[in-house]
Amino acid sequence: MPRKQTPYFHKFIELGAELADRIGFDAAVVFTSTEEEHLATRNAVGIYDVYSQGPLDVKGPDAARLLSRVAARDVEGRMTEDGRVLYTSLCNESGGMIDDLTVYRLGAEHFWVIATPARAAVVQAWLERHSADMAAYITNVIPGTAYLSIQGPRSRELLSALTDADLSTEALPYFRCTQAEVAEVPMVISRTGYSGELGYELYYPRDYAEAVWDAVIGAGRAFGAVPAGLGALRGVRIEKRYPLYGLDLDETTSPLEAGLGWAVDLDRDDFVGADALRRQRDEGITRTLVGLAFQDLAPLPKPGDTVVVGGEQAGTVTSADRGYAVGRSVALAYLRPDAASAGAAVEVRGEATWPASVTLEPFYDPKGERLRA
Repeated sequence: MPRKQTPYFHKFIELGAELADRIGFDAAVVFTSTEEEHLATRNAVGIYDVYSQGPLDVKGPDAARLLSRVAARDVEGRMTEDGRVLYTSLCNESGGMIDDLTVYRLGAEHFWVIATPARAAVVQAWLERHSADMAAYITNVIPGTAYLSIQGPRSRELLSALTDADLSTEALPYFRCTQAEVAEVPMVISRTGYSGELGYELYYPRDYAEAVWDAVIGAGRAFGAVPAGLGALRGVRIEKRYPLYGLDLDETTSPLEAGLGWAVDLDRDDFVGADALRRQRDEGITRTLVGLAFQDLAPLPKPGDTVVVGGEQAGTVTSADRGYAVGRSVALAYLRPDAASAGAAVEVRGEATWPASVTLEPFYDPKGERLRA
């Protein structure tokens, strides 16, 4: 079957990007070098396309009630104003994660659900299943939507050159969105991202994709902006200990095991998976997602590699990459809780054996100051 193309495919070809198949799409993995694009994101701006990223549109009088029924967080109680963005997860009846995602409130009866691209169809089906008795209507508008993620400490300067919208933290704080024109194209601008830097995600009609790309790339030259591929995105997200569905999360892992208990509202009326999560909270978890820091940039574990403590298996690596901004390789792994102490020494065994230490905080900017700047 032929691959599908993102709206920037021809731009990728012009730039000589290395492409790879991501859920049937030709996705840009690297343009120049992963290290260069990674460090540009940390020091200037990285411009990312995440192939099939876009919204599931949820409308109707019961839209908020539907989302509160299926989400681990209280959408009705927390999203009381237009422009709010909420990180949450959808869980099955066993507490396993259907997906981790963001919810946008565009109006009292109008929301967007931004799912992991590989999970969008599953999330749509889950929403439709639970909306059968409600006045809430789900429409997949991803195919008609273009997406760009503008990430890095100079991203505000770049976008401000293309819009009259007030992008200051006072006007548009972290995890808020607004509707405005960028490069004369109407769009949703969201103060969110997957890099741990000051950043913005743009959603707009696909028909304008190449024009917006050209405008962003052109304006970005003055700020050191570069197109960045999924290779760089993998590294920056692991430096922040952000999990990825399909590697670090799946339908057998709960948000409590994944260290996402802060994004679960258990003290409210029931939602799907609430009983299982409450039991897990009360009885305790049997594994927990942690970070592993290596001594330098040489090690490169693979998902599935074994984590050993005292000669015995204590867990399994789920994600790993080189953390160019922190000067060492970094990984995420599930460990037994008794082995998951900050600073604990472990070994990772795969193609080689590497010493590492456990960390419970992000490797990069652990207090999150940069993304809230």
